[in-house]
Amino acid sequence: MDIRIFSNQDDLNQSFTVWFKEILAQKETVTVALSGGSTPKSLFDYWAQLPKGEIDWEKIKFFWSDERCVPPTDDDSNYKMTKDHLLDFVSVPRENIFRIQGENDLEAEAKRYGDLLGIELETINDVPVFDILMLGMGDDGHTASIFPHEIALWHHPANCVTATHPKSGQVRVSLTGKVINAAQHVVFLVTGENKADKVAEIIGHPQRVEKKYPAALVQPDSGNLLWFLDEKAARKLTAKDD
Repeated sequence: MDIRIFSNQDDLNQSFTVWFKEILAQKETVTVALSGGSTPKSLFDYWAQLPKGEIDWEKIKFFWSDERCVPPTDDDSNYKMTKDHLLDFVSVPRENIFRIQGENDLEAEAKRYGDLLGIELETINDVPVFDILMLGMGDDGHTASIFPHEIALWHHPANCVTATHPKSGQVRVSLTGKVINAAQHVVFLVTGENKADKVAEIIGHPQRVEKKYPAALVQPDSGNLLWFLDEKAARKLTAKDD
């Protein structure tokens, strides 16, 4: 586990971008699963204002780790957030964007997207393998759209499942644990003091809390797990945990 802590979001964005470009330089085409949330939004804004040519957008294939059951024009859409803050400003070929179609029947869409991953990505033992998979973490310990009350979905044999937000009841499509843990590089982007308790529990004692928090089940087969944290999210980590 590689834990990197930054004093502010700008420093986090810059450091993540350096790391991201190092991975991009290793392959002709790189597959990336994006997450929603405020931290990626800030990162996307940073990427959108980079000088032309700083990142070779044409070699990246974009996917999503989860999506809400809304049209792509809805403000709740993870795709819309990415479009508004990044895709409208950079030269990603349209054929390299593979969104989850949240406006469709969700059960059918989970099946379609799961099958799509098997076609578009390299596979190992029939499991799709992302080059980079970005994740956020909720203050309840959820990641992607696998929530604590539905933690069994993590172990579902499908590539994608439908999941339900515990408070709003909103239905979503989410990657499952086997796809998340199959990725070559899994990266948590977590900021904010409200995440500090769960960050300390999950980083410090993952086996103790893996039955409670889906984020603690993120244990990639490759061993390449990175946490990009701001100081507020990391404030309860001890030197021993680092």
